Parts: sequence; C-alpha cells; structure tokens
Amino acid sequence: MQAPSASTLTLFALIPLVAWRVYSRFRRLVGRQRLSKVRPWITLAIFPALLVLLGFAAHAHLERLWWLAGGLGLGALLGIFGLRKTRFEPTPEGLFYTPNAHLGIALSLLFVVRLMFRLIEVYAIAPGTAHGMDDFARSPLTLAVFGLLAGYYMTYAIGLLRWRFRVLRAKRAREALTPEA
Repeated sequence: MQAPSASTLTLFALIPLVAWRVYSRFRRLVGRQRLSKVRPWITLAIFPALLVLLGFAAHAHLERLWWLAGGLGLGALLGIFGLRKTRFEPTPEGLFYTPNAHLGIALSLLFVVRLMFRLIEVYAIAPGTAHGMDDFARSPLTLAVFGLLAGYYMTYAIGLLRWRFRVLRAKRAREALTPEA
C-alpha cells in the first residue's frame, strides 16, 4: 500500500476546519445577526486578494478568467438581490440584519456540492495524479463558483457597510438637532 501524499495528509487535517467554517457560514446566512464592525472589512480584504491569486493562476487561459468574471458579475447581482431581501433592524442594542434564508441555503449548498465534487474528482477519480494549488484555477466551474461566492459576499459586505454608515449618519444628525438639556 502506498503512503498518503503530503497533500492528502493536509486535506485530512483541513477537513475539520472546512466543516466548521461551512457550518458557521450556514448559520450566518440563515438567522438574525448582529452587524460586526470588522467582518465586512475582512470580507472586503480577503476575497479580492483570493480573486487576484486565482486570476494570476489562471492568467494563461483567458477563457478561464471569463468564467471567473462571469461568476463575479452574477454574484454581484445576487448580492444586490440578497440585500433587497434582507431585513435590517437598527435597535438600541445594536444593528441587526436577517439575510434571506433561501438564498443563504442555496449558496451554502452550491459551495458544499462543488467542494465535495472537487474532492471526489481529485482523490477518488484520479488518486494517482499529483495535484497542486493551481488545479483550482484549471477548472472553469470552480472559478465560476468561486467568482459567484466572492461577488455575492463582497457586494453584500459593501451593502452592510453602506447601511451601517447611513444609520450612524442619521443618528449623528438626530443628536445634532436635539438641544442639550
């Protein structure tokens, strides 16, 4: 029997982390949440960086970049749709929002299905083939799904930040208009 490769061992080590992140993302996409001051900024830092890395990995094949860009555009449209379906609640306890559950479940399932298919493809269909990080940039479908998710999350984060700034600006305006006692 052949010893597992380093990439297989890394995958097995990362499975619990990925499972935890999928679970936490699913919970976050479905229920009422307090708006974090930093989470949207983290989203707006990480996803563009990942897009640049994937774009660089796929730059030799222009058609793959079109799949990434198409997914990104569709994701931005879904983000706008999601923001319109989101219930925003400014309360004395803080700012809360409830994303559209159907859209959140659909995006979570899309991510999980693509991840599972990719793992089956890499480790069951062609187990003897050496795989590297650039394999993810070879698959147009993976690029499209990542672009879709990145476009959605970045657009949604921008929408949350805009709403937060609008609420805080209105609060400051009200405070400026009220005479001090």
